[in-house]
Amino acid sequence: MSSRIILVTGGAGFIGSALVRRLVGQGRRVVNLDKLTYAAAPASLGAVVGKSNYRFVQGDIADRRLVAELLAAESVGTIIHLAAESHVDRSIDDPGAFVETNIVGTYELLQAARGYWETLSNNARSAFRFHHVSTDEVFGDLDFDARKFDEASPYRPSSPYSASKAASDHLVRAWRHTYGLPVVVTNCTNNYGPWQAPEKLIPLTILKAIKGERLPVYGTGANIRDWLHVDDHAAALQVAFERGRIGETYAIGAREEHSNIAMVARICDLLDACVPIGKQRRSLIEFVADRPGHDRRYAIDPAKIESELGWKPAISFADGLAATVDWYVEHGDSWAARDWSLERIGRG
Repeated sequence: MSSRIILVTGGAGFIGSALVRRLVGQGRRVVNLDKLTYAAAPASLGAVVGKSNYRFVQGDIADRRLVAELLAAESVGTIIHLAAESHVDRSIDDPGAFVETNIVGTYELLQAARGYWETLSNNARSAFRFHHVSTDEVFGDLDFDARKFDEASPYRPSSPYSASKAASDHLVRAWRHTYGLPVVVTNCTNNYGPWQAPEKLIPLTILKAIKGERLPVYGTGANIRDWLHVDDHAAALQVAFERGRIGETYAIGAREEHSNIAMVARICDLLDACVPIGKQRRSLIEFVADRPGHDRRYAIDPAKIESELGWKPAISFADGLAATVDWYVEHGDSWAARDWSLERIGRG
């Protein structure tokens, strides 16, 4: 297993770069295929650039010929598919991009992987893995008092983003059932940590709060999410593709549910303690009109991956959030200076 060459798609993104840093740091041989869209952060890979066991290739997962040639040239043994459009608000404004990347792109990647896998020797075919990384948002809206999502939860996507990811999940499972491609699927809850695009709740709040700007919160802020540090997610992905059973799905969560308003308030308090501005930042919170189809709650029951594969989060929520705030305080100026939109999108 440790000698296999691993192809990571979307490895310059938030979660992908955390996984690449982890694997390359362990001495694993990694090829990173990334289109370098607006959400990519090449700087997040500075620690691995130039390493003999790391190669970056700029390209599109929808380019089947490119992917097929790359798989063959590198003798890839594992594909970890993270490349995706992933922001709900953007999917409301431009759903076509999500269909193209998340559905069509996954189809083309599957076809390239299938064609390559069918050329392998029996031993290499048995060892090959296609690991598809998905989201808990495919399960839709969860009542505040309902039991958490798990691997058996029905799919009820609510947004163009979650619908496109649900479609990609179905494609991956169909390629397993129809063609025998050895796949593993993971569905993870919300991630946080360094290098995340500032359009997401936590970095957006931190960057605006550092400057003393108003802090927009959708609706009443009662929407609840289960929050997992990105490095813990990377560790879970590794155990899933290394030890997960072929054809199985593993739900990844942290058992850390917090409402959006509680999250924003907590960030305000952390920043008040380390970067005071003469007033409490909670006074900057501004409730704004909710986005269309805003799911009330996401929460994952990770019992299966905990019991079968022995994974549990290693970073406490309190420590992880404090370290994340510190990172953005230190890097915020250069990070926010990129061509990010820090204004609200997703009005429909």
